[in-house]
Amino acid sequence: MLQGWLILAVSVAYIGMLFGIAHWGDRNSNRQSPIAGRPLIYALSLGVYCTSWTFFGSVGLAANKGFDFLTIYVGPIVLFTLGFPILKRVIKLAKAERITSIADFIAARYGKNQRLAAVVTVIAFIGIVPYIALQLKAVSQSVSTLVAHLDFAPIPGMPTPFRPDVPLTVALSMAAFACFFGTRRIDATEHQSGLMLAVATESMVKLVALTAVGIYVLFVLFRGPTDLLDAVMANPVGSQMFTRGLSGGNWIVMSLLSFFAVLLLPRMFHVAVVENHTATETRAARWLFPLYLVAINVFVVPIAMAGLVRYGTAIDADTYVLRLPLDAGAELVTLIAFIGGLSAATAMVIVAALALAVMVCNEIVVPILVKRDIHVADDAPDMVRVLLSVRRVAIFAILLLAYGYHRAVADASALSDIGLLAFAAIAQFAPAFFGGLIWRRGTARGAIAGLSAGFAVWIYTLAMPTFIEAGYGSSALLQQGPFGIWLLRPQSLFSLAFDPLAHGVFWSLLINTLVFVTVSLTRAPEAIERLQANVFVPTDFTPTPALRRWRTAVTVDDLISTVARYLGEERANRSFDEYGRTHLIALVGDRPADLHLLRFAEQLLASAIGAASSRLVLSLLVKRRDPSTKAAVKLLDDASAAIQYNRDLLQIALDQVGQGISVFDRELGLICWNRQFRQILDLSPEFVQVGVSLQAIVRDRAERGEFGSGNPERIIRDRVDRLVRRMETYHERLASTDAVIEVRTAPMPDGGIVTTWTDITERVTSAEALARANETLERRVRERTEELTRLNAELSRAKAEADDANIGKTKFLAAAGHDILQPLNAARLYATSLVEKTVDTPLATHAVNIDQSLDAVEEILGALLDISRLDTGALKPEFSVFRIDDILKQLKVEFEPVAKARELDFRVLRSSLWVRSDRRLLRRLVQNLVSNAIKYTPEGRVLVGVRRRRGRLTVEVLDTGLGIPAAQQKLIFLEFQRLDQGAKIARGLGLGLSIVERIGRVLGHPIELQSVPGNGSRFFVDVPTAAASMPDVGSDVGTPRISSTRFDGMVALCLDNDETILDGMEALLVGWGIIVVKARDQKEASALLSQLAKDSGRMPDILLVDYHLDDGNGIDAVVQLRWRFGSDIPAALITADRTPQVREEAGEKSIAVLNKPLKPAALRAVLAQWRAVKAAAE
Repeated sequence: MLQGWLILAVSVAYIGMLFGIAHWGDRNSNRQSPIAGRPLIYALSLGVYCTSWTFFGSVGLAANKGFDFLTIYVGPIVLFTLGFPILKRVIKLAKAERITSIADFIAARYGKNQRLAAVVTVIAFIGIVPYIALQLKAVSQSVSTLVAHLDFAPIPGMPTPFRPDVPLTVALSMAAFACFFGTRRIDATEHQSGLMLAVATESMVKLVALTAVGIYVLFVLFRGPTDLLDAVMANPVGSQMFTRGLSGGNWIVMSLLSFFAVLLLPRMFHVAVVENHTATETRAARWLFPLYLVAINVFVVPIAMAGLVRYGTAIDADTYVLRLPLDAGAELVTLIAFIGGLSAATAMVIVAALALAVMVCNEIVVPILVKRDIHVADDAPDMVRVLLSVRRVAIFAILLLAYGYHRAVADASALSDIGLLAFAAIAQFAPAFFGGLIWRRGTARGAIAGLSAGFAVWIYTLAMPTFIEAGYGSSALLQQGPFGIWLLRPQSLFSLAFDPLAHGVFWSLLINTLVFVTVSLTRAPEAIERLQANVFVPTDFTPTPALRRWRTAVTVDDLISTVARYLGEERANRSFDEYGRTHLIALVGDRPADLHLLRFAEQLLASAIGAASSRLVLSLLVKRRDPSTKAAVKLLDDASAAIQYNRDLLQIALDQVGQGISVFDRELGLICWNRQFRQILDLSPEFVQVGVSLQAIVRDRAERGEFGSGNPERIIRDRVDRLVRRMETYHERLASTDAVIEVRTAPMPDGGIVTTWTDITERVTSAEALARANETLERRVRERTEELTRLNAELSRAKAEADDANIGKTKFLAAAGHDILQPLNAARLYATSLVEKTVDTPLATHAVNIDQSLDAVEEILGALLDISRLDTGALKPEFSVFRIDDILKQLKVEFEPVAKARELDFRVLRSSLWVRSDRRLLRRLVQNLVSNAIKYTPEGRVLVGVRRRRGRLTVEVLDTGLGIPAAQQKLIFLEFQRLDQGAKIARGLGLGLSIVERIGRVLGHPIELQSVPGNGSRFFVDVPTAAASMPDVGSDVGTPRISSTRFDGMVALCLDNDETILDGMEALLVGWGIIVVKARDQKEASALLSQLAKDSGRMPDILLVDYHLDDGNGIDAVVQLRWRFGSDIPAALITADRTPQVREEAGEKSIAVLNKPLKPAALRAVLAQWRAVKAAAE
């Protein structure tokens, strides 16, 4: 049998252990990683939601109402899973606004209204005190249960001198614990590491204890689940309780209450929001806390079933957890159950008392002290000690009032009833709390009115019946209503009778919401309310606030001293010094404080005394310097508006940047980012919150494989090292999207870092595509190398054959040119000689006509050969400057007889303009156009002339012939293409215009055509103009000009392998007075010249040598003759080969080149030039 002193000793030892754990946690709080946080401790500390109501009351509720007890846990699970974004948003807002409590949060949303904060505090106080009393009742019940079976005498068998009041002992011990570990610092937003560690430990203790009792009941008292179910089915009470249907109305109401309670209960808000360190903790709690709730309720139903089987309704079901092992004699299990119940009660008592004390101090006591103006005087006392003392007194007062309530009322109600009563009271915060997160129109007046109305209905429908049932009032009020008005009966208003709890919750929340909305709509929100709405409710960017242009008279010293009174001098100075370093400004004491510094001071004060009280303190400070209260309040509003506007402006600017941008503070916590940062890294919402660590972001991406395969820990260390220590630029390829990100890092002045994340996928993809294309090309080259190697021999053979054919063609053209032009050259020489000998005779005209006809034949044959060379690329045009009239006159002489024969009016308009072109090719081009015009003009006229157009000269050939249809105007320039109508009236091969097109393309002279069928055609040839110049040596057109210049006494060697050419040359040169020496080869020439030198002592004055000789070429012959008879003998090469190679080789040997058929004028010019040079030398 357990001894009473042992129970008391265990209780004291357990409370002492809590003190030790909390003390150890405080001492080691500085070792905690600011990046990783404390996910497990945070998640377990949320287990403070599971109070003695869970440990004892859930079993009692399950025994009385079956599975309805689960509704108390449905709400929290829904919030932490489906409603997780709401929790994240609340935490984010609380951190940004330095929120200290649920009252501070609601007041901050509605313009930091002090009265609203006070109303919330009063309602929380009235609602939570019964809830704390519930914990004391649970301890009292457990002690009372044990008292009947324990001996409290120090020695067994001796009388007991007294039995201690354990609930009072627990209340006082917990008050001391909360004071010692919860009020050591004035800053309510600073994390209480020791206190939270103790609360987390108690969560584990009660989980282990309830699990131990459940295992004992299920597997020791009964032989497993089957045995227990059989026993329940055999028991009418048990079988009925767990086989009945669920009450839908109660499930909805109780689930809704638990949803509100897990966030709005002061202790839950303090643990879940104020004590939150990082987003890592929140993410861990999202799954750990629901799992904890499931785990702690696993054995609730088995214990309740076992209690119903063993005791039925004979004892209070709330005591089943203790009575089952106690009556079975399991002393150790009973002791564990007692400790578990004690831990469930103490954890709630500690945190609830602390949270309520902070609210009472900040929202009620501080405003009273502030309004008494004792702190605004220059000699005001330090408020830190005063406020800490107020919180400690408040903790003791709260717990003593809860103890009194426990003694007076709580004994008459079940544990679950007291808990649901508190839940319903706290639920009155819901309309103002959640409405403030989604509705911008809500006002502080509306929130106060709604809270007051809803709380009044709660008192009337729920709290008052509880007191009446406890014996503090007449039951007639419940049965008949006030003044006999039955429609106003507290538990059936307007005759709507359903479950008392659901009835009270329905009416209180309905009236609360209606009054809140109605009153808010009666008046527009004030400026500070609109400003805070912008912070709490997501909205688009607001217009620039109308900020006042004056500065306050409050100095920097005033702000620092005021903040120091509430936070302590050391903390205030440190905070303001850090502000100055971060913003790179010097805080000079006597200078006026700007709006940003006012806002910073307000946030510092808010962390200690709440947002509403901090605004009140600063407004009174400003009022001292500026008597206008309205101006003081307006200044604080302007400060908040300016800060918020600048934040919004910065955020919008960042969101417009194409790069992802993130800013981390010195502890590597995220403080600023833009939309692209989240999109590029594909981060889930919980990772883009203020305070999320860089390591947590990198870890999430690494564990998901975004940064490649491999050891995640190694990847995390490498990426953090690159970003923080090395700050190097690197490229990261994301596995999920295959995007390539360029990451750059830069340090911040305060020790943080700025990172940019640029998507360079397109650039990298282009580079990779190019590389792949190169690789593909190389692969294809490699694949075809074998085939190309195989074909190489065939290609080489084909090339050799083509080269041979080309060489043969070139040789053929050269030979053909030589063979055709040789007789023409001879005829030309004879004709020229004939012209000169028939001057002033009747045969002169015939001689001239013969000479001109030979010119025409020469030009035609030369052109054909040149076109052939143009097609093979062997002929390059030789540009020179000449008068266009030279060509026009020759064309007139050539075609005028033809035109007369066809009875056509043929006209050639003369021009004095000079052009730059190839004389022969241009003449051939125009010659073909004129020939076609005459050929295809049955009657009418043909006109040839020139025009100036855009700095160029246009040679035009017009006729009144057949004309060319538009559809065939391109076709006629192809080889062997003739029009049907033209073929009927003239013979031809269809090569004329093909030659024209080739020559125009080679010369760069555009050719255009305008033609109308039946009205004739008009051809244009664009030729570049040139400045006037002397005619070149090749100019010999029109009627031959017979020069009287003679070269008497000159000796010329004529070397040619054609006897006819030699005779013709001799006839021409002798007529000029020249002594001619003829030879067929170089040996014969050497012999003749030697004989000449021997006979007359003279040497030749000029060498006229053919290029194609039987025993070599003319250039070699000239070289040999010069070597024997003098290197300064002038020489001229007479050849039909017009290739540039021959000209270049002759030019290198100082040999002039004259083309066959030889033009006598050109030869005369060369002879005259050499004679002039010789005369000048003498």
